[in-house]
Amino acid sequence: MPPAYPDLHERSSTDRYTPRVRNDPWLTPEQQTTWRTFLMMSSALNARIERDLQRVAGMPHAYYLILAMLSEAPGRSMRMHQLAEIVQASQSRLSHAVARLEDYGWVRREQAPGDKRGQLAILTEAGHDRLVEVAPSHAETVRSTMFDPLSDSQLVEFHDICATVLAQMTDD
Repeated sequence: MPPAYPDLHERSSTDRYTPRVRNDPWLTPEQQTTWRTFLMMSSALNARIERDLQRVAGMPHAYYLILAMLSEAPGRSMRMHQLAEIVQASQSRLSHAVARLEDYGWVRREQAPGDKRGQLAILTEAGHDRLVEVAPSHAETVRSTMFDPLSDSQLVEFHDICATVLAQMTDD
């Protein structure tokens, strides 16, 4: 898609990525176009990942993400409330997803040591095996959709932009 504002690429990267503070409550045409392009890209990427995981693994992306986060946690376990924060799900949505993953034998729940109300989600060996089986296909989808179209310098810029925006949101 050609840029909607042709002079954007002619400006220096410093100028392009300098935050703009305005009194006007509306987005500039450049901001509006960038925002909508980001939304379309994000939505299309999520749809592609969702579709491919359903086709290859028969699971939604949310389940894959839960398995992946548990696989990276110490002891392959995590408190349910921490897991909910990481996967950005409500407690009830996470509880429902973990119940389904328990039905598949991929996750089990246990009471958190020393905390009668806290629960741990624990990745089972079967869950780890399933993740290892599915991960290469998922990685290929992400790589081919998100990273292959970018040059090395675009990848560095994209990372920097994402990190800058994310840091601003997490400073609250």
